[in-house]
Amino acid sequence: MERIGLVLHPRRDCSPAVGQVLAWTSSHGVELVASTDDVTRLGVGGLVPVPVEELAASCDGIIALGGDGTLLGAMRLVSGRPVPVLGVNFGNLGFLAEVEGAELDRALSSMAEGGSTVEMRGCLVVRHTGGESLAFNDAVVARVPGEGLVEATMSVAGRRYGRYRCDALILATPMGSTAYNYAAGGPVVSPGAEGILVTPSAPLSGISRSLLLGPTEPLRLELTAGRPAFELDGVLTGRLDPGEILEVEWRRDAGLLVRLAGSRAADRSRVKLSLLDLPLLPQELLELVPESLRRRLDDGSADAG
Repeated sequence: MERIGLVLHPRRDCSPAVGQVLAWTSSHGVELVASTDDVTRLGVGGLVPVPVEELAASCDGIIALGGDGTLLGAMRLVSGRPVPVLGVNFGNLGFLAEVEGAELDRALSSMAEGGSTVEMRGCLVVRHTGGESLAFNDAVVARVPGEGLVEATMSVAGRRYGRYRCDALILATPMGSTAYNYAAGGPVVSPGAEGILVTPSAPLSGISRSLLLGPTEPLRLELTAGRPAFELDGVLTGRLDPGEILEVEWRRDAGLLVRLAGSRAADRSRVKLSLLDLPLLPQELLELVPESLRRRLDDGSADAG
């Protein structure tokens, strides 16, 4: 790689991690670029500022520093010309990120030594009144208080399938099955699978179970009542009115994720999923850790992996 781009969390200060990446790229003859806005905001020397369009069109790889939202934004950014994206978690959950922030140095060394591979990921292509959008995690039509339930009819591959009347209708990718779909009681699907997962949240009538469509089965939703919000990968995109139509299909090979040899990302995600079901706050969980181990963690002497 001759040029690597950084995609950063829009608010969190990732300056120390940026410094780590800069030290690595400088020693390996790699140019490190970031959007002009991010370079100005951080004030870190050595970063080359470029327009977002150039970042998307010219980099050989992307490092996303933030949470899952930052990683998803990076994948959407380069979806027209997919290049490998390494997710580094500095957020709260980080189901999608390959490494935690404390493992960044180790990850960079592994990449330099050829200890990484790349996995393909698909996405949803959503056509709506505003145009065409992509979602690597999910597209959600969600009830707005006072605006009525989400009511819609669905057709699959040109054939009418049924209707929904619910608080929210979640259209998820297998990679995004651990997000809103999981919270709504939908199944966890291997990210290596392909297709569109449809899950209603708090269904009042109509279809009440999750449905996994195949990769060659496009769906069509027609809103029949309510004025729901419309979200793509957790980002509010707008509002929908009765009569509006969403057409959704699967796109293969829309993104590339970096995977590291010996990574424990999958193990961590399973643990994080199990912790979500505990009736405790994260800080309360720490109280269950033995005091001796808590001291080691505070001192930074415990194994970061």
